[in-house]
Amino acid sequence: MTTSYIVIAAYILILFLLSLYGVHRYWILYLYWRHYKKAPPLPTPFSPVSWPMVTVQLPVYNEYYVVRRLIDAVCRLDYPKDRLEIQLLDDSTDESRELARGLVEERRREGFPVQYLHREHRNGFKAGALAEGLRYAHGEFIAIFDADFLPSPDFLRRTIPHFAEERIGMVQTRWGHLNSDYSFLTRAQALFLDGHFMLEHTARNRSGAFFNFNGTAGVWRRRTIEDAGGWADDTLTEDLDISYRAQLRGWKFLFLPEVVCPAELPVDIVAFRSQQHRWTKGALQVAKKVLPAIWKSPLPFFVKLESTVHLTSNLGYCLMFALSLLLLPSLMARNTLAWPQAVNLLEFFVFLLTALSITTFYAVVQRETKAARFSLADLPPLLAFGIGMCFNNTRAVWEALCSIPTEFRRTAKFNIQTRQDTWRNKRYRAARKRTGLVEALLAVYLLITLYQSLSGTAAWMTLPLIGLFLGGFAYVGWLTFYHALQKN
Repeated sequence: MTTSYIVIAAYILILFLLSLYGVHRYWILYLYWRHYKKAPPLPTPFSPVSWPMVTVQLPVYNEYYVVRRLIDAVCRLDYPKDRLEIQLLDDSTDESRELARGLVEERRREGFPVQYLHREHRNGFKAGALAEGLRYAHGEFIAIFDADFLPSPDFLRRTIPHFAEERIGMVQTRWGHLNSDYSFLTRAQALFLDGHFMLEHTARNRSGAFFNFNGTAGVWRRRTIEDAGGWADDTLTEDLDISYRAQLRGWKFLFLPEVVCPAELPVDIVAFRSQQHRWTKGALQVAKKVLPAIWKSPLPFFVKLESTVHLTSNLGYCLMFALSLLLLPSLMARNTLAWPQAVNLLEFFVFLLTALSITTFYAVVQRETKAARFSLADLPPLLAFGIGMCFNNTRAVWEALCSIPTEFRRTAKFNIQTRQDTWRNKRYRAARKRTGLVEALLAVYLLITLYQSLSGTAAWMTLPLIGLFLGGFAYVGWLTFYHALQKN
């Protein structure tokens, strides 16, 4: 009996903690609706003779399929050529190096201010490449684009004028999506990213909380980078790290949701898992690094609290993983209790709170971005997919908390823009070792849990929760195994 009470107590505690994430989602919605009209005033454009010097940095590593597309897009920027320099920061080790160098030479002959900078090592990975490029940069402002991004020609003319305010240190634009309709995987990613940018970034930025540069599609004041201590490679998310260090130094950041920079979404779930692992682990690394300084600072309590929630939100994956393991023991424990209905009702309440918060959140996202990617019927698979990623991301959290080192693994791009394009039989495929075996085993475990629920006493309210966990693990496990087996 004692064991049953311990199991139920742990289960209820996890349910309570997870419910707080649902409450926070409502809080972000509240901040958005309260502050979204506080858009910055339209800046006065610079005169043709006063546009400042801008350096555009393009960090690439083995980007054979997209490097031409990237260089072409950046060379179309509508900005005075005598006040623009473009750095291709190439750490490549394959034949894309020769391709990139040839493209740069071709563009230079056409009169474009493009430089090719190659390192024989990858020290510091992306952070190291950006820092190395900064040594040779002449720009007062630094625009950064990853290999999968395609800035519009007016990108700099729409962002640079906002730096007229001296304390603006960074301007971030919203990510768009070149291939959101490619598959359920890309549609889900697009919706998640739209939520992060449109609602979370807008809510945090316009309410006075900290928010972050997202590694690309943004512009920095060079002095801000230097004042914050420069690019550091001691976390996997150098962008998040320098963002918080800069804002702690008093620099203001600005988010422009109306300026959209489209990019290619990962179409291979093995690559997507690797990307999520890097982002999840990096955020916790940054939390360990900067949260002590944030709480010791004279910042308002609201900023401190929101920064803490922002940087530690990935702990929610650990809670979901723990909940998946406790579902079966909790069902068995309820059969020994005199009041199982109380647990069932609490469980259903948390499920309803979470489902409604997610439904409302992404309904607002689709309304604000005018992108109808999902309907109400799509909500269960969307929830299940997020749950199915919890083991992958729990591993990342554990590695961050235990300071287990891992190298920076970039997300390969294949120039996928339409459903007719294919990523199969192309180089740069992610490692095949991630076969989805753990998710498959968890799905089997949840099948046993489902059987227990159907045969238990008044446990029908647990069925939706079990169904989401079962469907999520089964989908992620199957898709990982399927994609990992595709021929290179």
